[in-house]
Amino acid sequence: LAQPVTPDLLVSPSSQDGDLGSECPEDRGNWTGRLDFLLSCIGYCVGLGNVWRFPYRAYTNGGGAFLVPYFIMLAICGIPIFFMELSLGQFSSLGPLAVWKISPLFKGVGMGTILIVSLVAIYYNMIIAYVLFYLFASLTSDLPWQHCGNWWNTDLCLDHHVIKAGNNTLPVNISNTVSPSEEYWSRYVLHIQGSSGIGDPGRIRWNLCLCLLLSWTIVYLCILKGVKSSGKVVYFTATFPYLILVMLLIRGVTLEGAWKGIQFYLTPQFDHLLSSKVWIEAALQIFYSLGVGFGGLLTFASYNTFHQNIYRDTFIVTLGNAITSILAGFAIFSVLGYMSQELGVPVNQVAKAGPGLAFVVYPQAMTMLPLSPFWSFLFFFMLLTLGLDSQFAFMETIVTAVTDEFPYYLRPKKASFSAVICIALFLMGLILTTEGGMYWLVLLDDYSAGFGLMVVVITTCLVVTRVYGMKRFCRDIHMMLGFKPGPYFRACWTVLSPATMMALLVYNIVKYQPSEYGNYRFPTWAEVLGILMGVLSCLMIPMGMVVAVLQEEGTLWERVQQASRPTMDWGPSLEENRTGVYVASLAGSQSPKPLMVHMRKYGGITSYENTAIEVDREMEEEDDEESM
Repeated sequence: LAQPVTPDLLVSPSSQDGDLGSECPEDRGNWTGRLDFLLSCIGYCVGLGNVWRFPYRAYTNGGGAFLVPYFIMLAICGIPIFFMELSLGQFSSLGPLAVWKISPLFKGVGMGTILIVSLVAIYYNMIIAYVLFYLFASLTSDLPWQHCGNWWNTDLCLDHHVIKAGNNTLPVNISNTVSPSEEYWSRYVLHIQGSSGIGDPGRIRWNLCLCLLLSWTIVYLCILKGVKSSGKVVYFTATFPYLILVMLLIRGVTLEGAWKGIQFYLTPQFDHLLSSKVWIEAALQIFYSLGVGFGGLLTFASYNTFHQNIYRDTFIVTLGNAITSILAGFAIFSVLGYMSQELGVPVNQVAKAGPGLAFVVYPQAMTMLPLSPFWSFLFFFMLLTLGLDSQFAFMETIVTAVTDEFPYYLRPKKASFSAVICIALFLMGLILTTEGGMYWLVLLDDYSAGFGLMVVVITTCLVVTRVYGMKRFCRDIHMMLGFKPGPYFRACWTVLSPATMMALLVYNIVKYQPSEYGNYRFPTWAEVLGILMGVLSCLMIPMGMVVAVLQEEGTLWERVQQASRPTMDWGPSLEENRTGVYVASLAGSQSPKPLMVHMRKYGGITSYENTAIEVDREMEEEDDEESM
């Protein structure tokens, strides 16, 4: 007897062969689990900036007073734009360039983003190279920065271990001395005495060059197989640093004088809040730490399933990131307090301000611990995992953006294309391995993602809310998540976020301060070069507008209007998720009823299909109101 055939519509969900990736475009690749995405976002956001940049910015901007603008910027700019980026990426399943199908007139914003990310990736990987250098230097029985007496040390070097162990009957003037770790960093690792300034880079430091080559090799191996392999690596790289950070914090607060540093860290100096520089630094710290505006969040979210709860993930990642930054600040400042007591100087004079803070203070802290090489290796291995997570995201952003633009040519050759990008950025970063490379790193750090990044994020907010439309964007999120964003998000997207960043942008231009590294002031040509780096990312926007307008037909105004509208294939990437205005708008679409596709797949109407029906009904009512 023939077996009865069950109609597709009546098949239960459990009888279908499906997995988490069934809703994602298979040719792009996707996360193999929902936790992969969350941990990847945490690994991306919690990076070197939390240990190196946040304590450095707090240290140079009034200690605890820096926390006030930091949390204000987090609430006004960080969380709302974080959620906006995730929503755009997940809704469209597209990278930072292709996502501008939402409004092709502004595709230059995506090009500006890629330029900024590329510049940051060049110098960020150099910092990872420094970490590798110290990692290998820790593989010894006696840390090389523990004592004076090496060829790189000067007469100013003072070994505090010797002084503490000896009977100091004679008073020792330590106000003009330098720690062994600081001289190891500046005179041995950087060999900065071989350069007279940014215009005289000197010779290539081949040990640093090899470390940079190794770091790019590691990054390439991380992005070789895309998110499927990296999604598993983050289970270790996103969680292991917390264990080491807590251990270092406990050791730090038990040091004598640690509370002096913590008090300096927590005591708000409100006079600093009158300086626009502090607010600019807070906003930039949010962008750097959360990765807002860099396209990494959008890229990661584009590999999600259509109904992933990114609203919950937004608060988990942003608040977890802020807590991690503060925790790292305690670990840094507890050591600063100890060092200030040892040197007999105030906390704010303990270490030379600069990107080398973590490479001077922390290495010295390691020499105070039993089994110092073991602790040093563990600490720098933690920095390595922190940095690689973020660097992987930068590279995945660049690769995904370009391959989504040319999927038929580049997607099958993604591994080869990734190799070309890594080699190109490695060659451009060679100048950072010279004796004057630190000057170039500071220049890139100050200008690559300054006002250019703000212009990109401001434009994104305005395009989504004004050109695309707040009502339509909220409707898309409703279709995707099952609920509309609340008044807090709508107010931030529409007014607070762009207005705050515009004000910061104006202050940044009006109260411009030249770059400096220690006592070195950058020449005028270097300042102009830095400003051009920021301006170039902004110029991408009008350049993209010109190209978009030339591709349209009609009068100038008609071309602008046509280029500002979403393309026909804008929307969810899978036909079954396209409801309302997105029905049958994909090329080669066969089914005018995506709802029936859902019903055949899941055996009935789910909560998301109910949402789709509600969205369609709202749109019909609005159309009726407009026609009346």
